[in-house]
Amino acid sequence: MITLHHCVSARSFRPLWTLEEIGVPYELKMLPFPPRVCARPFLDINPLGTVPAFFDGAVRMTESVAICQYLAARFSSGHLDVALHEPDFGTYLNYLHFGEATLTFPQTLILRYVRFEAPERRQPQVAEDYSKWFLARLRTLEPLLAEQEFLCTQRFTAADISVGYALLLAQHLGLHQRFTPSVQAYWQRLQNRQGYQRAMAAQRGAANAQGVSAVPAPDTR
Repeated sequence: MITLHHCVSARSFRPLWTLEEIGVPYELKMLPFPPRVCARPFLDINPLGTVPAFFDGAVRMTESVAICQYLAARFSSGHLDVALHEPDFGTYLNYLHFGEATLTFPQTLILRYVRFEAPERRQPQVAEDYSKWFLARLRTLEPLLAEQEFLCTQRFTAADISVGYALLLAQHLGLHQRFTPSVQAYWQRLQNRQGYQRAMAAQRGAANAQGVSAVPAPDTR
């Protein structure tokens, strides 16, 4: 049985969404945020104290995009993955990592300097600068998404899950109001997917059943 340790709407939402798109059975273990503070025994499972923590037999993984790639390659029968021989293989890998390294990273700095630091250490200008940084890089997707529904191969892949999570985080931060038209339409398409909706329902249901707040975690780790 696959096991995923998860905080509501944290980075671990990426593998949760992937699991729901594929339909493979899994156990979802919910944690209060931040687990390294609020669930200290979790450090025995993942010494980093972060989510996701993912187990598939002897396989142990903690990087959300890598888990998505693993699940897509192993379980999706070519639907969420892009094979080496396909022309868009490189594009697929690029957008998988673009979602985390380019789009999610600046948002973690916004979160830090707006919400996490003590009031005297907060830096509104830093948050605004990185908001502009994020939006400028997100705008590079506008011409592509004006021409096609998804990022590559003319189908939904794990790359869309990677980027889609960054858009979910941006929505939590209020940055979605500044999306360009084709990015906004793309984000709506992703939210309309049954896999996305099942993942949202799964985390709410598991949080309620396990006595964890269903309010989205303010951090992504």
